[in-house]
Amino acid sequence: MFRKPPSQSSQALAQFERVTSVLGAGINWRGRISGKGGVRIEGIFEGEVSVQGLVVVGETGKVTCENMQSNTVIVAGAVHGGITADKLEIRSTGRVWGNVRVTAFSTEEGAFLRGQVTMEEDLHLNLEEEPMTINQTESGETTNQS
Repeated sequence: MFRKPPSQSSQALAQFERVTSVLGAGINWRGRISGKGGVRIEGIFEGEVSVQGLVVVGETGKVTCENMQSNTVIVAGAVHGGITADKLEIRSTGRVWGNVRVTAFSTEEGAFLRGQVTMEEDLHLNLEEEPMTINQTESGETTNQS
């Protein structure tokens, strides 16, 4: 009755606030994850992460990257590298070693962060406008798209 109707931009963002791809536990991957959607990392990933949407690093997930970029990042595992995101949440089991740039930031008791936090009013992310892709480095031949 008193609700404000959702805007198109909030509806568009809501569709990316769910996981559409999973890198499962026990999987080791090197390369690049980019595009639109949501990805959950439960295995070990080394490379670039640039996702328009949601990135979840699960409790068994370990990510090593220079700078992870996404609209929303939830860390329950380990991230070695910087994070640039509109929203960052570090859960009680989450560990981050790197500097973060965010517009919103939250942690649970027990969360770990070694680095600097820079909060900005408005953050311009350079995220690609293409479907989710996972590309392996030159040593591999596999390219997955969803």
